[in-house]
Amino acid sequence: MSGLHGIDGDIRAALEGVSVPAYVIDTTGVIRWVNDAGKRLVGDVRGRQFTSVVAPEETRRAREHFAGKIAGTRKVTDAPVVLVGADGDRLSVEISSVPLLDGHRIVGVFGQLADVDDAPPPPIPPNLTPRQAEVLHLLQRGRSTHQIAEELHLSAETVRNHVRYLLRALGVNTRLEAVAASRGELLVR
Repeated sequence: MSGLHGIDGDIRAALEGVSVPAYVIDTTGVIRWVNDAGKRLVGDVRGRQFTSVVAPEETRRAREHFAGKIAGTRKVTDAPVVLVGADGDRLSVEISSVPLLDGHRIVGVFGQLADVDDAPPPPIPPNLTPRQAEVLHLLQRGRSTHQIAEELHLSAETVRNHVRYLLRALGVNTRLEAVAASRGELLVR
């Protein structure tokens, strides 16, 4: 990146023309810039809190990733997330974001979206808590108890408890049945 110092040009105009959705969030969490590709995906969300475009079950994790970058403890985040699109539909995307620096001072977060899934993720059953919905989302992505614990900053035992309550709420006996039930694939016994 240090080679960029010698390059003249309009970086902002270049980013506007990129077909990959991109955004800038200030240190207070307000979206300050979205390119045209991003606007097509989530609408013109400038001036809104970044959590307003994140699905409710993803909000806590999104805040943790954002806080880590603003505090300077996370250099990059590459993570799957579910967003709420401009039309209100849920969108599964991969986000890559980094702190935005002015010299040595963090002034915001820059990010790009990739792997926008055209098929909306299945709706989260309404009888689940936001944490249970997060756990279910990670189970759908094939995560193990330990991987979920690490990603959500919980103990493995706490994750096991959430899984137990999740199974009970869905009326199933196994994690695989929970994933199938959440996708509407579970056959009535």
